[in-house]
Amino acid sequence: MTSKPILATFLVVAAFAQGGCSKQHPDIHGTDIANDDTNRQILDTVESYRVAVEKHDVKSLMLMASKSYWEDRGTVESADDYGYDGLMKVLSGRFQLASDIRYAMRYDRIRRVCPHGGDLEKGCRAHVDVQIDASYTVNDASGEAIRKDKRDQNELVLEWDGSRWLFVSGM
Repeated sequence: MTSKPILATFLVVAAFAQGGCSKQHPDIHGTDIANDDTNRQILDTVESYRVAVEKHDVKSLMLMASKSYWEDRGTVESADDYGYDGLMKVLSGRFQLASDIRYAMRYDRIRRVCPHGGDLEKGCRAHVDVQIDASYTVNDASGEAIRKDKRDQNELVLEWDGSRWLFVSGM
């Protein structure tokens, strides 16, 4: 009879020991990014962007862009730079030529910078380092469909407008 209480006690102690030894995961699942409300909001916004790209949803993409959006294309040439209106031209032009878009991202890092160095406030920026793995279909000059693959790293920059995160570059 004494074996049941000893076994029960052992199982209870083992369960507590296992729970005490297991580490609460401090990062967002699948990333090395701290798991907090702000980072989750940022990644939710970026994920909405990723899905809108795959769906070819220009309207949603433009709603995610700040009116102060600026893209310098990562070059020293200023001729290829564009703002919010230029983004609309890209999305309604070259972007429309692509079909069957697959757009995957790995989230590597988020660096947040706020004007007063404090918590979330209007004007805070989030710099999100991502690895992109994408493929899409375009027609070549003869009209034949060609499948293209793209792998790249990118920095998405978002700004908190007081109620939501908007892209200011990197789309």
